[in-house]
Amino acid sequence: MNKMWKLAGAGLLLAASMAPVLAHAAPAADEHPSQVRPFNLPPSADLAYSISARQRGFTLNGDATLSWRQGEGKYTINTDSRVALLGKLTENRSQGTIDSFGLAPNEYYDKRFRKDPVTATFDREARTISFSDGKKSYPIKGGEQDRVSISWQLVALARAAKDKFKTGSEWDFFVVGPHDADPWTFRVIGREKVQAGAAIGTVDTVHVLREPPPGSKDQTLDIWLAPSLEWYPVKLRFVDNERDYVEQTLEKITKR
Repeated sequence: MNKMWKLAGAGLLLAASMAPVLAHAAPAADEHPSQVRPFNLPPSADLAYSISARQRGFTLNGDATLSWRQGEGKYTINTDSRVALLGKLTENRSQGTIDSFGLAPNEYYDKRFRKDPVTATFDREARTISFSDGKKSYPIKGGEQDRVSISWQLVALARAAKDKFKTGSEWDFFVVGPHDADPWTFRVIGREKVQAGAAIGTVDTVHVLREPPPGSKDQTLDIWLAPSLEWYPVKLRFVDNERDYVEQTLEKITKR
């Protein structure tokens, strides 16, 4: 079931965060977008999600929690996921400051089932991104995100650009994982109704899709953002190239 932990690790970071990390060559300069765009951070909150997953015919269920805090020019995001019988599968966090681009991570932490934790460090003075596990490094140009912060940066941009966050629009980012980084593009699919947990009910959402580049074995990520709920993600779905998936559904929001 090792592949299951990779798949779960991907889905649970937006509530989390990250897809299985593959080896990438350092991107060319034009693949490292750096663009200042208006943003509006959502209020601090704790989000609770239910999890369902399919892997090689097996079904797993569990829950994930996400703590989002922002204020006084700083932010923190802490997430973890659990499934019955096995306990905690993933623990991830991102912490940093707020700058003209939005979220500006200082450190990204990734802990997966039966593996040692790894970190990515954003050295703002040296303007370099480095990794505890690996020799790669990347320049800081501005606007870089990690695989936890990216969803919340997307939320902040959507809240500030509702007229531009429309069907067919694309949003480019440079996203750091546990071992390397690469460009991500999100495309707005359109408006859809989503059934969240019983305490929330049916919600009008904006469906956003991140598809991996052609030839990549990375995962597809679907996110459904709810404008009526501060644009918090109410559903996330990760699908790998073998059609196995992890799906998270929002069950509860606690404002902080």
